[in-house]
Amino acid sequence: MSLPSPEFLKFTGHKAFTQRLVLATLTGRSIHISKIRSSSATSPGLAPHEISFLRLLEAVTNGSSVEISYSGTTITYHPGLITGAVAGDTIEHTIPATCTRGISYYLLPLALLAPFSKGHVNVRFSGPGVITAATPAGDVSVDTFRTAVLPLYGLFGIPPARIELRVLVRACSGPGGRAGGGGGGVVELRFASQVRLPKTLHLNRRPGRVRRIRGVAYCTGVSASNNGRMIYAAREVLNPLVPDIHIAAQYDQAPLVPAGPDKTAGKKRSGIGFGLSLVAESSATGVIYSADEVAPPQGGVVPEDIGKRCAYQLLETISQGGCVSAVSSSTVLTLMAMGSEDVGRLRIGRDVAGRQEVVILARDLRKFGASSWGIRNADDEDTSDLLISVKGTGVGNVGRKVA
Repeated sequence: MSLPSPEFLKFTGHKAFTQRLVLATLTGRSIHISKIRSSSATSPGLAPHEISFLRLLEAVTNGSSVEISYSGTTITYHPGLITGAVAGDTIEHTIPATCTRGISYYLLPLALLAPFSKGHVNVRFSGPGVITAATPAGDVSVDTFRTAVLPLYGLFGIPPARIELRVLVRACSGPGGRAGGGGGGVVELRFASQVRLPKTLHLNRRPGRVRRIRGVAYCTGVSASNNGRMIYAAREVLNPLVPDIHIAAQYDQAPLVPAGPDKTAGKKRSGIGFGLSLVAESSATGVIYSADEVAPPQGGVVPEDIGKRCAYQLLETISQGGCVSAVSSSTVLTLMAMGSEDVGRLRIGRDVAGRQEVVILARDLRKFGASSWGIRNADDEDTSDLLISVKGTGVGNVGRKVA
């Protein structure tokens, strides 16, 4: 007697690729994604960073399988159990030079899977494709991920003190932002905080006033004076807003990567660049706004412009209102949907709620069996914020033993 074929959830296109794979892994539903860049004449199918993420999924899960068509435009994913690192070992994940996305492309979905793992999740990212800075594709830097996203896990009963992100070697996109121009960083994520169910979140109060601003200015393989110039330009804009401002300066040598595919070709310096990450903390607990700016791979921008752009970007993020920014909105809403079967509430800015990523997330959650969101205007007359009500699905951590 043959077993019945599993039921697939069907999607099309490459948008929200990691998001759909994460939801499939958390809910245990198999998915089928077709028409992945099928209209592209030069590079149809999966991109190198998407293939690398699929390999990462296979490393942190047990029993998952991926079937990819010959052209790479169609995949079928069968999720397995999230196991994390076996016996406390560290998973080594090498990112090839053909990947042009920042390391936060991998860290954001990995951090969503880690609380639901059977054991600790220890992953070390290395290779010529590791870019720790922000990228033109929209990926945030490791500094923004560490200071603006990881602290929010504490709102769900996941202690941030047991989450550690180590940046061992920094790297920017470099000239051209492609293979051979950037990368070469080393980042290690240690997630030792697993829960049975995330707590129900009620973050529907006023966001409060900004009380302090923190940040990191980083340079890789360029003059360390660029840090001071970025910091000075950013403080010129931000000093009238709040007096408590501290921006650290980080300087690193450009990392060494192989000069070519042949091991005898020697090594060369890559990942040259500079950038700035800023985080504003509100007087209300758990309200964090962030901004990220990096020198473009083609160059031609002075450090003063990077500092001012990042400062103005932070002010624009604060003006959008709400209790979460665009960077962390998907993480918070996903954890709310995976939590206990109770209704949580989140105050969010209208511009953030209207972003394409948030709309796609709401539709995908509904397709994976979650309840629809309830959206209404905030009670305050002097704001345009929205209140989103999210009912948890009670997915929980099936691999964790109940104490």
